[in-house]
Amino acid sequence: MLQQLTKRLLESALDGEMTDHLGYDKHDPAGRNTGNSRNGTRSKTVLTDVWPVEITVPRDRNASFEPKIVGKRQKRLTGVDEMVISLAAKGLTTGEISAHLAEVYGAEVSRQTISTITDKVIEGMVEWQNRPLDPVYPVVFIDAIHVKVRDGQVANRPIYVALAVTCEGRRDILELCTIRDRK
Repeated sequence: MLQQLTKRLLESALDGEMTDHLGYDKHDPAGRNTGNSRNGTRSKTVLTDVWPVEITVPRDRNASFEPKIVGKRQKRLTGVDEMVISLAAKGLTTGEISAHLAEVYGAEVSRQTISTITDKVIEGMVEWQNRPLDPVYPVVFIDAIHVKVRDGQVANRPIYVALAVTCEGRRDILELCTIRDRK
């Protein structure tokens, strides 16, 4: 169910890492004649706890980009579903996200890199939230996933999921929210 969201999150995070590595955004004229620039992407399938996810990993001309979220030659990711939910639920500081990545993935990522990554992820989430929806969904499921959220203290909170099936038979997440989002 969260395969699309996991793919979007990982690709946004990798784009953020590449931006931090090169020091400029995609298509930014500041990157011209710097000696290193983006050089397309390559496809990679990573295995998560529940499903395989096909992602595109950015490359640079000097081959000096070493991604932290999904390392080179890394095939398996564990705990990605928790990371997707915790970032979707928001509320973590850059320091907490950095600590989370170090704990779960063993990846040492600076606060600046985390800031760049979260900016890209939030940008992708806003784009996803503002996408046009189909006029008709034959089937809609509404469910809740209980996750641990830190809001002063750690507590179990439900994240409500509206999942639909399109007329073509594809699954589409319509919304993720908490009761607090709806008040």
